[in-house]
Amino acid sequence: MVTNKFPAEIQIIGVNPFVFLPDSVLDSIFKEANKDKGKIPVKIKIEGHEFIQTLIKYRGHWRLYLNTPMRKIAKKEVGDIATFEIAFDPEERVVPMHSKLILALNENPDAQRIFDSLRPSLQLEIVRYISFLKTEESIDKNVLRAVNFLLGKERFIGRDKP
Repeated sequence: MVTNKFPAEIQIIGVNPFVFLPDSVLDSIFKEANKDKGKIPVKIKIEGHEFIQTLIKYRGHWRLYLNTPMRKIAKKEVGDIATFEIAFDPEERVVPMHSKLILALNENPDAQRIFDSLRPSLQLEIVRYISFLKTEESIDKNVLRAVNFLLGKERFIGRDKP
């Protein structure tokens, strides 16, 4: 795994802070990833603090987006110049389905059938949403909402229907 180090100014587009990567760094990552399209998983360090992130191409430019926790830990904000290290991350990123969602889908064959017919990105959105909830109460409530959404009875994840 090749690690590239570079300084960059943190910029913002809309409400999203990001940095541009030097062409030589992008070329190195593309070579390691064996691709130069789609999302590219990377491991990064900002001022020595490690994170996992994804490179995204938006409006014709590759960008490394920096969320608030990353910037707070690195003590860097928009307009600051930071030192970055970046490398392609070959590890598969899997978000496991929460056991309560598995159980609810097993208990409701119609919801399971509809879930299985969804495009993979929407399945992942539902799985991620439930998996990142923190309290048992919110998990229970949202598993029920997800099943009702799949059955066309309720809005969920900002959508009217699956």
